[in-house]
Amino acid sequence: MTITFLLLARALLLSALLCCCLPLRADPLRALDDEELEQVTGRDGISIATHLVINDPTLPGAVNDSRIAVGFHGEGDARYLVIRNLRGVVDMFALGLDVRKRPDGGQYVAVSLPGKVKYTNFGYESLSVQNDPLAPVTNSLGSLNINGSMSMQGELRIWAH
Repeated sequence: MTITFLLLARALLLSALLCCCLPLRADPLRALDDEELEQVTGRDGISIATHLVINDPTLPGAVNDSRIAVGFHGEGDARYLVIRNLRGVVDMFALGLDVRKRPDGGQYVAVSLPGKVKYTNFGYESLSVQNDPLAPVTNSLGSLNINGSMSMQGELRIWAH
């Protein structure tokens, strides 16, 4: 049995080496006109997987007072929605992007929702409404911390008029 396994392993290795040595042939690059370009397909489109880390406090030199402020002006006063210390990890697999045909022959961009999203300590320390976005938070509307995962399905369709 050991000899058979070794022979099989050597045959697979030799096959892989031979495939690497074969010359590859490709047509030269050329511009495509609109009709030819319409016939090009991307098979399954583009899939994007993401591992996003926001404000990791374990990194050297980490910021401990980050803020996102959105300003609103009305009736002469400025108000700011302030999210303090947004942080966490988001793993997303896989957001899809594809071009598809509509029943009437037009095209649209299909953005498929990620099949799996996982959150690890994702959230913020405080949410407040203030006159000054840099002032200390004195009246927080609460905090948020999410741990868990979810599955999604469906797509967002975008087309021109």
